[in-house]
Amino acid sequence: MPLCLFGLSLHKQTIINTDMDNYIVSARKYRPMTFSSVVGQDSLTMTLKNSVKSGKLAHAYLFCGPRGVGKTTCARIFAKAINCENPTTDGEACNECTSCKAFNDGRSMNIFELDAASNNKVENIKTLMDQTQIPPQTGRYKVFIIDEVHMLSTAAFNAFLKTLEEPPQYVIFILATTEKNKILPTILSRCQIYDFERMTIPEIISQLTMVAQKENITFEEEALSLIAEKADGGMRDALSIFDQVSSFCQGHITFKKVLEDLNVLDTDNYFRIIDLALDNKTADIMLLLDSIIARGFDAGNVIDGLASHIRNVMMARDAQTLPLLEVSEQQRQKYQQQAQKCPIKFLYQALKILNDCDVNYRQSSNKRLLVELTLIRVAQITQAEEDDAVGAGLSPNRLKSLFKNIFVSQPKPAIQVTGVEKTLRKSNYQKIVNEKTATDTDTEAVVSEPLPTPTSVNTEKKSRPKFENIGVTFAGLQQSSAVSNDFDAIKVDEKQTVKEEKRFTEADLSMQWTLMCNRMPQNFVGLASRLKNLVPQITSYPDFEVAVDNKILLDQISQIRGKIRTTMRLALHNKAIEFNARLTHQDEQRKALTKREIFDELRKRNPAFEKLRVELGLELA
Repeated sequence: MPLCLFGLSLHKQTIINTDMDNYIVSARKYRPMTFSSVVGQDSLTMTLKNSVKSGKLAHAYLFCGPRGVGKTTCARIFAKAINCENPTTDGEACNECTSCKAFNDGRSMNIFELDAASNNKVENIKTLMDQTQIPPQTGRYKVFIIDEVHMLSTAAFNAFLKTLEEPPQYVIFILATTEKNKILPTILSRCQIYDFERMTIPEIISQLTMVAQKENITFEEEALSLIAEKADGGMRDALSIFDQVSSFCQGHITFKKVLEDLNVLDTDNYFRIIDLALDNKTADIMLLLDSIIARGFDAGNVIDGLASHIRNVMMARDAQTLPLLEVSEQQRQKYQQQAQKCPIKFLYQALKILNDCDVNYRQSSNKRLLVELTLIRVAQITQAEEDDAVGAGLSPNRLKSLFKNIFVSQPKPAIQVTGVEKTLRKSNYQKIVNEKTATDTDTEAVVSEPLPTPTSVNTEKKSRPKFENIGVTFAGLQQSSAVSNDFDAIKVDEKQTVKEEKRFTEADLSMQWTLMCNRMPQNFVGLASRLKNLVPQITSYPDFEVAVDNKILLDQISQIRGKIRTTMRLALHNKAIEFNARLTHQDEQRKALTKREIFDELRKRNPAFEKLRVELGLELA
């Protein structure tokens, strides 16, 4: 009994091995054997058949085109038809004569194939040239098929030139390459050049359907369409993917299983992203992106796929460009439906944003953040300035202002300190302090005018700044009897009101403070430089204060406190902001340090500064 069982198992194993030995991949099993069975090259095959019928054969041909489109296959069919003893009326080989049978059995002595990728030396070409001197024993022509001819070295090309130009009458060369640009012009000028085209998706789907029917494999049309798109115009690639998928699906190819096996991102994700972007639902887009990345897809591929998707949507908008959409019929209908909802401005801007992201993706140190910001910008294209949609994220308007600060070279001159051309004149400083009480209003804003009117004080011709205009000196204040109220000349736009209370950080506060100081008029350059040295700090949110070290500066700030407060309210979009200035305490005051003392302090904190100085050979002044 054990022996019988052993024999039975051995028999079964033999059967399995026999089946495996007989298996041939679809790319070889269904390789075209006639011109009529070649897919997607109708004009080219027609030309070759007419050459066979008329007998007008060139001595050298160059077949060039993408991979897997039938270059070598057509070369073999052409070589068989040339040597056929009884060709058909349409230029096909008869497959009945001695030459055709010998070719089909792989024992033809008149057809030679050479792989130039592995035989690219001068010695290999010389051996080939020696074979051209021997006439064919049977048949009319010796056909030499050289595949990947662009891999030949320059010396090999030069050795090939003379024979290629004037070969024996019975010799025909057929060269095949995927990169015609790498072939010497002297070689190109000696050949008839045939450019093979990429397979279209419908052509690949038709061929895959035929193969599936012969193999008794059921399928979904969307699954075959996805395989065709993945093949990128190559029939050989499509058949290889088909074999892989059919093994995974076990005889029933479905769209879902193809996605799983090929690890391809479903186009439904792109449709959903666009729908969410049209509704300004930034938060939902972020969640969808996170789920995509969690499944193992690269964020850069998401951007590339989304750009291709938007391109397809643009093609689907117009009936004239609809044929450029190489997808299945079901997918074409989905693209048309989404194209009706998408404004053309949205598509153009989205493509530009995605292209910028693609350009900067490789140089980005935080690639995911770059992709997220890109999708946020896409989601905000159709959002109105005043719109604050519920699904658009926590604060879409704040994000818009953020992008404006990032991508605009200069800040928008909407909130500026301007309007005063006169300098502080000699006055009684104490009198100014007593008179200045009513200027501290909530509606005042330090706003510049884009174009000054003839009645404005800005119409006076500016002169070069003098030393006394830089600031207010202590001696000048002592000698002064009256100071003109120049702060009142600051223009106030009462339409600038704040109705919102957006949150801000100390970083935002510091940035807007610096921008305000930079935009102060030329007459207040001294005061602006002092204000720049002050660091505003949030005391009790949203209130903030600055600490000054002298009474004079404190009084100057007090005169424009209301204007500063209103300016910061507008800049930070918060109507509840209060501003205060105070004198520093004795323990807060710091001694002004020289540059040497500053460097000594840095050197104590970080010894690397001293090491850098020594390595660079720098001397301290």
